[in-house]
Amino acid sequence: MENELAKSRWYRLLPIAFITYSLAYLDRANFGFGAASGMGDDLQINPAMSSLLSSLFFLGYFFFQVPGAIYAQKRSAKRLVFWSLILWGGLAMATGIISNINALIVIRFLLGVVESAVMPAMLLFLSRWFTKAERSQANTYLILGNPVTILWMSVLSGYLIQAVGWRWMFILEGLPAIVWAYFWWRLVDDKPQDAHWLTPDEKQALTRQLEREQQGIRPVRNYGEAFRSKVVLLLSFQYALWSIGVYGFVMWLPSILKAAPDMDIVKTGWLSAVPYVLAIIGMVSVSYYSDKSQQRKIFVWPFLVVGALAFYGSYLVGPSSFWLSFILLIVAGGAMYAPYGPFFAIIPEVLPQNVAGGAMALINSFGALGSFIGAYIVGYLNGSTGGFGASYLFMAASLLLSAILTLLALKKTTPAAVVEPGKVKAS
Repeated sequence: MENELAKSRWYRLLPIAFITYSLAYLDRANFGFGAASGMGDDLQINPAMSSLLSSLFFLGYFFFQVPGAIYAQKRSAKRLVFWSLILWGGLAMATGIISNINALIVIRFLLGVVESAVMPAMLLFLSRWFTKAERSQANTYLILGNPVTILWMSVLSGYLIQAVGWRWMFILEGLPAIVWAYFWWRLVDDKPQDAHWLTPDEKQALTRQLEREQQGIRPVRNYGEAFRSKVVLLLSFQYALWSIGVYGFVMWLPSILKAAPDMDIVKTGWLSAVPYVLAIIGMVSVSYYSDKSQQRKIFVWPFLVVGALAFYGSYLVGPSSFWLSFILLIVAGGAMYAPYGPFFAIIPEVLPQNVAGGAMALINSFGALGSFIGAYIVGYLNGSTGGFGASYLFMAASLLLSAILTLLALKKTTPAAVVEPGKVKAS
C-alpha cells in the first residue's frame, strides 16, 4: 500500500512543486539579463545602483522568511503560495512597465518580500508528504526549478531581448505566474488528510510513517529554543556563505560572459545556460545517493570545496584564457548546486515538525542575506576593479568557509534514519 502511495505522490505533487518554484526563479533571475542589456541605459542606472538593485530583492527576502513560514505551518502553505504567485507575477510584469528608477527600487524589494515565503512553504509542504527515505530527492525535484529555469530562461531571455526588448521580456515572463496560481489552487492540498485522490488506507499509511519518524526526534518546545540551537545557528551562517557564491554567480554570470570579445546577448544566453546542465545532473545524482545511503553531511561539504577550488582556478587563469576560465565556472556552478537536496533534508530530520518549518525559514533567510551580500559585493568588485578576479576570490573564500561550517554543524547531529522510537542511528 505504501509503494502505491509513494508512486501517486511522486507524479501528482512534484511536477506542481517544480513548476511553481521554476516560475519564482524565473522572475528573480531574469533581472541579470535585463541588467546586461539596455535596461541600465534606458533607466540611467550606474554600476553602483545596478549592484544595489540586484541585491535589494534579497533584502526583502531576508526579512519576511520566518513570518511566512510560521503562517504556512500554522495556517496554510497552499493559500500563501497562491497569493504569492499572483503578486510576484504582477511585480515582475511591472518591472517592464516602469520608467522611474525609484519605482524599480520599490519593485525589487517587494518582489523579495512576496517570494520570501515560497521556499520555506514549499519545503514544509513536501515534508508533510514525503518520508525521510524520500525527502532529499523530493527536495531536489523542487529545487531543480532553479537550474532548469535558468537554463531555458537564459536562452529565451536572450532571444526575447533581441526580438522585443528588455521591457517585454519582463512582461512576458511575469504573466505565467499569475496564470499558474489558478492551477496551483485546484491541484494541491495542504496535507494528506485533505487529498481526495488518496484512499483512506493510503492516508493512514503515510500519516503513520511520518508520525513514527517524529518519535525518534528530541522534542523542542518552541521556535526560540529551535533558533538558539547550535545546528540551526551554524547552518544559518553556513547557508549565508554558500549563497554568497551561488548568487554572486547567478546574478553576474551574464555580465561576466557579455564582457568577452565578440559576445552578443544571444551568445551570452546560450553560454549562461551551460553550467546549469551540470547542476541538474549533479543535483539528481547527489540526492539519489544521499537518500539511498541516508547520509547528508558527506553529500554537502565536498561539493562546496570543489566550487571554491574552481573559482580560485578562474582567478588564477584570469583573462588570459576565456574558455578555460569558462570551464572552471561550469564546474563551480555545478558543484554549488549539487548538495541542495541533502542540505534541506537535514532540518526536518533533526528538529520536530512543530519548529522545523520556522528553522528552515531562518536558515533560508540567512541564505537570502548571503545572496544580498554576494550579489552586491560581486557587482561592486567587478565594477571597481574593472575585472572579475577579485570577485572569484571572494566567492571561493565564502564557499570554503561554508564547507568548514558544514562539518562543524553536523559533527554530532541526529541522523537521517530512525531505527526505532527513542533510538537514533549515528550519521
